[in-house]
Amino acid sequence: MAEKLAPEKRHSFLHNGQEVFEWDQTLEEVNMYINLPPNVHSKQFYCKIQSRHVELGIKGNPPYLNHELTCPVKTDSSFWTLEDGIMHITLQKRDKGQTWASPIQGQGQLDPYSTDLEQKRLMLQRFQEENPGFDFSQAQFSGNCPDPRTFMGGIHSD
Repeated sequence: MAEKLAPEKRHSFLHNGQEVFEWDQTLEEVNMYINLPPNVHSKQFYCKIQSRHVELGIKGNPPYLNHELTCPVKTDSSFWTLEDGIMHITLQKRDKGQTWASPIQGQGQLDPYSTDLEQKRLMLQRFQEENPGFDFSQAQFSGNCPDPRTFMGGIHSD
């Protein structure tokens, strides 16, 4: 049932008509997907994830991304992988349930309507996590959705 509440599609961040990266989020993490240039050996790529900063690129060249993150992450649980020409960066949210409007501060922000849809989806994920025997995939909110981090006592960590 939880997979029914997973992100349906990725958000794209475009700059000058070019896709810089795609991304999605769950209650616990933000995932970034970057298409890698062809004919560059995987050992030449690097990615540094800090609490509030991410830098990635090809060794010996200026970084492809070198930006502040929208929100802080847990560095010991965040990681990156390369597979089939895509760099996948998993950023573990420090504040579980927080709705991010974009992974990168000031870049590619979701519009208010899309941010509200993300918050509603994350709230349903929270309900599903807290009540595993129920199916919330068809549930809907009318009006403004409460913040998944603070609603009814907030999220309780394991």
